[in-house]
Amino acid sequence: MQTVGRFAPSPSGRLHLGNLLCSLLAWLSARQKNGRVVLRIEDLDTARCPVRYGEQAAEDLRWLGLVWDEGPGIGGPHHPYEQSRRTALYEQALRALREQGLVYPCFCTRAELHAASAPHREDGSVVYAGTCRNLTGAQAAERAGQRPPAMRLKVPEEVWSFTDGHMGAFSMNLAQECGDFLLRRSDGMFAYQLAVVVDDAAMGVTEVVRGSDLLSSTPPQLYLYHLLGQQPPAFYHGPLLLDSQGRRLSKRNADVGLEVLREQYSPAEILGKLAYLAGFNPSAEPRTAEALLADFDWGRVPKTDLRLPEGLF
Repeated sequence: MQTVGRFAPSPSGRLHLGNLLCSLLAWLSARQKNGRVVLRIEDLDTARCPVRYGEQAAEDLRWLGLVWDEGPGIGGPHHPYEQSRRTALYEQALRALREQGLVYPCFCTRAELHAASAPHREDGSVVYAGTCRNLTGAQAAERAGQRPPAMRLKVPEEVWSFTDGHMGAFSMNLAQECGDFLLRRSDGMFAYQLAVVVDDAAMGVTEVVRGSDLLSSTPPQLYLYHLLGQQPPAFYHGPLLLDSQGRRLSKRNADVGLEVLREQYSPAEILGKLAYLAGFNPSAEPRTAEALLADFDWGRVPKTDLRLPEGLF
C-alpha cells in the first residue's frame, strides 16, 4: 500500500516556524517512503479562519518547496479540501454514531464545565463529568428550549493503546482521562476529533505527522475509527518548537511568522535551520526539501520539545 501523508493547517493566522517544522517532518516522512501528500485546510471555525489565510498557507508551503499531490490548487478525487465545505460528511458520521446509541445532547456551558470539580488534563482542559449523559428525553427537551445542545460521544471505561512511530507506546483510559468528548458544538460547528477522523479516512491517509501536543488526541480518535469501521493511519508525533524563553510559538509571534521570515531568508535557509534544530541537518546550512530527504531519519529527531536559539532566525 502506498503511503499517503498530509498537511492539515488551521489557517487562523500566518504560518509560523512551529507549523513549518511539522509540515517539513510530514513531507519528508511521506516522500522518503515514495508516498503522496495531501493538503487539507482545517477551517471549521470560519470566523477565525478567513479564506485568505488558507490561500496564504498554501502559497507559503508552495514557496518553501513542500509541494503536495492532492489538495487546493491541484484538485483530486477527494475534493473539497477545505473542512468548511465538508460538513455533509460529518453529518453522515454523526448519524452513524447516533444509530449506535452513543451520542447524547449536552447543555453544559463553558463556564459550568470549568467551574466543575471534574479532573483536568495536563493542558488544563476538563475531563467531562458526564453531567448530561443520563438526562431523560423530557429533561433534554426542556433544556433544548432554553439553549441549543452540543453533541457528545459516550466513551467506555477502557484503555486504548497504540505505538506512536516516534514517541513509542501510549495508553489512555478513555473514561478517566478523556471523558465523553464533543462531536459538535452548541453553535453547530463540528469538533476537531470527528472532522479529522472522517477526513483522514475519506482521503485515504495512511500516515499522520503532527505535534506532540496532539498525542493525547489519538486514543479518542482511534475509538472513532473503530466505531466508524475505518482503518486508522500510523501516527508520528514530533517535538514542538518553543521560543528562546521556552514558550510555545503561536500565530501571535509575528517575528517567527512567514510574513517576516520571507523578507529575510530563502526557502532553503529556513528549511536548513529547521532541519538542524530537528537533528537531521549537521549544520544550519541552507538545504532544499528534496536535498534533506537523504538525511531525514525519525531516529535523529528529538522526542522532547525544541527551543529556538537566540540569533538562529
